[in-house]
Amino acid sequence: MAKSALNNQETMGNRKILANRILNRLKKMYPEADCALYHNNALELLVATILSAQSTDETVNKVTPILFRAYPSAACLASAKAADMETIIKPTGFFRQKTKNIINTCKILVESFGGEVPRTMEELIKLPGVARKTANVVLGTWFQKNEGVVVDTHVGRLAQRLGLTWTGKDSKDAVKIEQDLMQILPRNQWTFFSHALIWHGRRICVARKPKCDACELSSLCPSAFSSE
Repeated sequence: MAKSALNNQETMGNRKILANRILNRLKKMYPEADCALYHNNALELLVATILSAQSTDETVNKVTPILFRAYPSAACLASAKAADMETIIKPTGFFRQKTKNIINTCKILVESFGGEVPRTMEELIKLPGVARKTANVVLGTWFQKNEGVVVDTHVGRLAQRLGLTWTGKDSKDAVKIEQDLMQILPRNQWTFFSHALIWHGRRICVARKPKCDACELSSLCPSAFSSE
């Protein structure tokens, strides 16, 4: 076997060990880690996740109760007047495109899936406004299907700081980050790991001036106490 292949295997093995140590600590730190978006069913989670793009969960959680009272089903959302929906979801940003995506997605749900949210990655990512991240949230959180790792801004940042992947300091290659994490984490932990890392990124390992002194992962983190 070539030396480079051996080195790659050693690196992969080391990252798996590190990933499992981090995972075990996250389980102790955030045993109840889950999706922060308010939802009562798969449709509400799907719509809320679409709204969360370039927004915050806090903002989305203020908007969705109003939205779902006005439009409680896929059929209602599909037949909504765009201007009315835009008024409700405007605080989340990019509201015109999000309105278009939600209405068109719900039309497809009504026409092709009996108003229900599909349960496969292949079907979900064909819906307007739904990419892998959104599909992973819905599949993992509601349907308990670990099809991938949710890579949002927090997961991308922390995965690199922790040495679990590297795409470059200014890179946001979510596809590579997800693939790297999927290779080193147990599949049945993909969804939990995503939620726990998001919680940690919001509370401790923030983008600017991470709270390394208060971080229970600092002894495992190659970036701890750096000048980043």
